[in-house]
Amino acid sequence: MDIKAGAVITPLVLTYNEAPNIGRTLESLRWAERVVVLDSGSSDGTEELARSFPNVDWRFRPFDSFKAQTEYGLHQTEIETDYVLALDADMSLSPAVIEEIGARFLPGKFAGGLFAFQYCIAGQPLSGSLYPAQVRLFRRDAIQIEQVGHGHKFYLPGAVYQFKARLLHDDRKPLERWAAAQLAYSAQELQRLRSAPQLGWRDRLRQLGVMPLVMGLYAYCKAGGPLRGAAAARYAYERATFECLLALRWLTDRLEKADRED
Repeated sequence: MDIKAGAVITPLVLTYNEAPNIGRTLESLRWAERVVVLDSGSSDGTEELARSFPNVDWRFRPFDSFKAQTEYGLHQTEIETDYVLALDADMSLSPAVIEEIGARFLPGKFAGGLFAFQYCIAGQPLSGSLYPAQVRLFRRDAIQIEQVGHGHKFYLPGAVYQFKARLLHDDRKPLERWAAAQLAYSAQELQRLRSAPQLGWRDRLRQLGVMPLVMGLYAYCKAGGPLRGAAAARYAYERATFECLLALRWLTDRLEKADRED
């Protein structure tokens, strides 16, 4: 990438106990003059690893929501560049993405960039995943953020460039940490289901309690099935496990409501 790109894009990385991931992410961001790492209180060596990169500006804020955390990072950490590249700590840039930013995105003066993801399990790439394409590169003064369930989405007016190269997504945190996160995410998703004015087909299947089976099989096929071996099977079990937790919460909620009404 042209060195000038590092002066007009500031990567913003959110972290919390990301020692297994943060090194790969920051290694792919060496081209940037400044990388803001906004941490929520890591205690596993994330800070030491991040500070070992000379372009990292380490910041701290207690976590309340992805929306609030990201907005703080955008507006309260002295970012002055036109563009921000917002990443989770398990996301990294391939050389192809870096080249495309400099050769195609920046000359086009787009409002933002939409990325598909190359999903990996322990470094093994899957044929596909359920992870949707997301706006991750955008003009700082135009972006809007919406909290959706346990996650967040970026919206912005103007022309959006669709990248051909994909961001890498490879979360290598311990299984116990992953399971704890799914428990929290399923609770947040239940709140979304309770307040949703209208349910889509996926949420209707969740109401019936059959989504774990449907999603597990779909995820396995999408990931590459037998051709991707243990990585595809692990991915399918991950998606089915989350749906099991959400189904348990959803069905329990309905049963408790019925019991109160009796």
